[in-house]
Amino acid sequence: TAGERANFWAAPFEIDGEFGGLGAFPGPIPYAETARIRTDRVDQVADLIGNTTIAIVATDALLSKAQLKRLAVAAQDGIGRAISPAHTPLDGDLIFSVSTRVRPLADPVFEAVELGHAAAACLARAIGRAIYLATPAPGDTMPTWRQRWGGG
Repeated sequence: TAGERANFWAAPFEIDGEFGGLGAFPGPIPYAETARIRTDRVDQVADLIGNTTIAIVATDALLSKAQLKRLAVAAQDGIGRAISPAHTPLDGDLIFSVSTRVRPLADPVFEAVELGHAAAACLARAIGRAIYLATPAPGDTMPTWRQRWGGG
């Protein structure tokens, strides 16, 4: 979500209202909202660098080690589609990719491109769903999306 809006950056990739069905942001978004980082509740450096997203993307495609690395790189774009700002020096985002290596690619170039896009879209959706479905844990200092915006 951005600033004071309940909408999700990943809205263009949402399927069947999986994170609220709010759609894209209404109207233009001021730059200040797109670049907002949370500094109002930072008590220590550990809080400031606690913005890491770690994920794994899996496929059945028969991919080489180099192709799996490329898949992880492409999937990283999903973070940029769901979180703003993304890939800052204050986070440690990391994506792993794995394969069961069961299905050979009929077209190693274009199918690899399709896999990369699918991985990025899937990761953006996963981040949106995680935010939307999060429940508070004891001692949480920040409200969950549902606590702040209701619904769901």
